[in-house]
Amino acid sequence: MNQTDNSLAQKAAGEILSLITVEKEFRPGDKLPNEIELAARLGVSRATLREGIRLLTSRNVLEVRRGLGTFVAQRGSHERPLDRRELLRTPVDLRSVYELRLMVEPQTAYYAARRGTESEIERILFYGEREEREIAAGEDRTESERAFHKSIALAAHNEFVQRLLPVIYEAIDSGVRLSESYAGVVEDTRADHHMLMEALRARDALAARAAMELHILHAMRGFGIAEA
Repeated sequence: MNQTDNSLAQKAAGEILSLITVEKEFRPGDKLPNEIELAARLGVSRATLREGIRLLTSRNVLEVRRGLGTFVAQRGSHERPLDRRELLRTPVDLRSVYELRLMVEPQTAYYAARRGTESEIERILFYGEREEREIAAGEDRTESERAFHKSIALAAHNEFVQRLLPVIYEAIDSGVRLSESYAGVVEDTRADHHMLMEALRARDALAARAAMELHILHAMRGFGIAEA
């Protein structure tokens, strides 16, 4: 397989993974559409789709059952995050998890800008714009915030970062709940996400990294957990 074919297969694998982990269209145990239908939906050849499925099968995300089809694994690598207790030996507190975000997510945004496919960038923008509307309407934005950051992690194409997401969700969920009492944090989130989306849309990796760092620092300062 040449470099172009491999890139297309990686893209197909990423699209399928997003359908499983972000859109939640397919859940553990679900059967994927047949090869012709799925290839048409992803806009790739059947040979490319097969290679993408092979990549996900090697990661235990999918399993091929002879004569039955391709299924989402019951317990694939995408559902086996690193145990939070192994990463944080003390009970999780907001500062610890936000510091972890500050160490990881800016560089994740950098690689998302460099490595993300067009459809992955579009997915990030979709969830970011949806969250903007939810903020304006005063609606719960937890799921959109999660999907926004998870889509960025997927676009970075680094499996270890993806497996850190459950830890990051700890901070995202806590941050969304706390921000209801901090109007400034909500407004900062809207402005920071907009800046981040513009950087990703322009494929400006340095600006994406800076915007993500600013976003996390704004939240930490708003919650009073930033170092002096």
